[in-house]
Amino acid sequence: MLFIQKLRHLSGGKPIGFKLGIGNKKEFIDICEQMFKTEIKPSFITVDGAEGGTGAAPIDFSNYVGMPWEQALIFAVDTLNGYGLKKDIKLITATKIFTAFDIFKALCIGADVCNSARGMMLALGCIQALKCDTNKCPKGVTSNDPASMRGLVVSDEWELVKNYQSETLREFTELFAAAGCSDLSELNRSLINKRIIDDVKTYEDWYPTVKQGSYIKSEA
Repeated sequence: MLFIQKLRHLSGGKPIGFKLGIGNKKEFIDICEQMFKTEIKPSFITVDGAEGGTGAAPIDFSNYVGMPWEQALIFAVDTLNGYGLKKDIKLITATKIFTAFDIFKALCIGADVCNSARGMMLALGCIQALKCDTNKCPKGVTSNDPASMRGLVVSDEWELVKNYQSETLREFTELFAAAGCSDLSELNRSLINKRIIDDVKTYEDWYPTVKQGSYIKSEA
C-alpha cells in the first residue's frame, strides 16, 4: 500500500492499480485488511482467472494455477464489499471474455470493466500456435520477424477487430435491454441463473452479495 501511495505521488496523481490471479484467498484478504487499516487504496484492481495466460505462460500455470475467473471475481467483489472498499476501487476482470454474455455476467457479478485480449487477438487472426515467446508466431501477431510479420496485414485486418468489438457491444445492449435495465447500476446477480448438477438458482442465491463493511470488526 505504501508503494501504491509512492507511485501515485510520483506520477502526479495518476490512477494506480495492480493485477493478480487469486490462488491463496488469505493473501487477498490480507491486502484488503491493509487497505482498510492504512486507508491507502488502489484506483483499480484487475483480477485474472486461471483460464488466462498467453502461449508464453508455463503450461502448468495456465492449466492449474489460480481460481477460475468466475469464482475469483465473485470472491474479489465480496471481499472488497466486506471491507467497505468496493465503492472506491474499480474492479476489472480479465481472462476468456469473448462474448456479450461474458460481459453481461461479469458486470452482474460486480465487475466495473471487462478486459478482452484473446478475443481481440482471435479477431485479428491469432491461431493460438503457442509460440508467443519465440518470435516465431506464424501469424505475426507476437513477432517482429519480417518473415512472420508478413502474415499480419493491418490494412485488411483492422476491420475484423472493429467488427468484433462493435458487434459484441451491440449484442450486449440487446441483453441489457432484454433484462429490463436502463442503467448499468441495475445489473446484479439475480439476473442470471446457474445450474449446479440438477439445481438451478440465480447467482444471488448461489453467491449472496456481501454487504458493504460486513467484514469490518467493531471496536471492543
